[in-house]
Amino acid sequence: MAKTREQKEVILKELQDAASGSESVVFVGFHGLPVANATEMRRELSDKGVSYFVAKKSLIRRAFSDSGISGDIPELPGEVAVAYGSDPVVPASSINAFAKKYKEKITILGGVFEKRFMDKAEMSDIATIPPLEVLYGQFVGLINSPIARFVVSLNEIAKKREARA
Repeated sequence: MAKTREQKEVILKELQDAASGSESVVFVGFHGLPVANATEMRRELSDKGVSYFVAKKSLIRRAFSDSGISGDIPELPGEVAVAYGSDPVVPASSINAFAKKYKEKITILGGVFEKRFMDKAEMSDIATIPPLEVLYGQFVGLINSPIARFVVSLNEIAKKREARA
């Protein structure tokens, strides 16, 4: 069923808001995804604060070309959806998780990160960045490592001195 002009204007407005107000946007290619799986994906994305909706490629191009984003919009073959959110990494990592789960039915086509268009490879790299909590843990481990090694060294020296005495 064809969309009316008013429906297209609402979709265009939502796309423009996504382009201007989101930290990152992921262009998602999907084909042959069963409705039950798509509903599950939408629910999980919503729980993570990620908005997801399907739009015509012409509306996507129009909304993102007028938004002041640098670079060229990536190629958008097939059926396309847009996933976006306020977190810079969560939309890409969430879509990447579903792409692994539903192989060949969902793919990352590209996106927008830091007000610049990214191609498929760049957005896939962004999708592999661990969550913020994991990065905090890695940072604390990195800072703690020299101190822990120093304590182990002192302990070994103390053991050697006790063995001599």
